[in-house]
Amino acid sequence: MEAIEVTEMKKNSNNKEFVLEQVAKQGKLLEFASAELQDDEDIVKKALEQDGEALEFASDRLKDNKQIILLAIKGAPWTACYASNRLKADKEVILASVKTYGQTLYYASEELRDDEEVVRNAVANKGIIVKYASFRLRDDKEIAELAVKQDKVAFHYLSERLKNDEDIKALLRIEEKRFYIYDKGIYY
Repeated sequence: MEAIEVTEMKKNSNNKEFVLEQVAKQGKLLEFASAELQDDEDIVKKALEQDGEALEFASDRLKDNKQIILLAIKGAPWTACYASNRLKADKEVILASVKTYGQTLYYASEELRDDEEVVRNAVANKGIIVKYASFRLRDDKEIAELAVKQDKVAFHYLSERLKNDEDIKALLRIEEKRFYIYDKGIYY
C-alpha cells in the first residue's frame, strides 16, 4: 500500500504551494512532483535543504546548476554523482564532495583525477579510491602514503615503483602490526 504522502503528492503534483510544503517536510517527495516542479529552483532548493538526496529527482537542467549541486553535497556529499558532466569537471564541486566522501573521485572528470588537491582529499578519507586517480598521482609518494595509511589495500593500486618503495612497505608493516595488536586485544 502506498504511503498517504505519496498519494497526496501524486494528486497534487502540479500544485506549487502544496509541493513546496511537502518537500519542506520530506525532501524525497520531490520524486512525485511534476516534471515542471522538479525543474523549479525554489521547490528543489527547499527539498535539498530538507534532504540532499532529493537531488536524484531534480531536473537535468538543475543538475547542471552549481549552487543546486553544492547545496545537495552539503547535506549528502555522495550526491555529486548526479551532477552534470560539466559540474563533475568543476574543481569546487568535486572538492566539496571528496573532502567527506572520497568515493566521489570515481565520478570526477579525468582532469580532476589528475589534480593533486582533489586526489589528496579523496584518499585522506577513502584510501582505496586511489585506484581512480591518474597514473601520475598513483606514483606520487605523498598521496601513496596517505592512501596506505587510510587503507592498506590501497597499496595494490599504486605504481610498481611505489610498491617497491621501502617507506611504503614499512607503512604496510606498521598497519599489519596495529591490526594484529587490535585483533589480539592488546592495546598500546
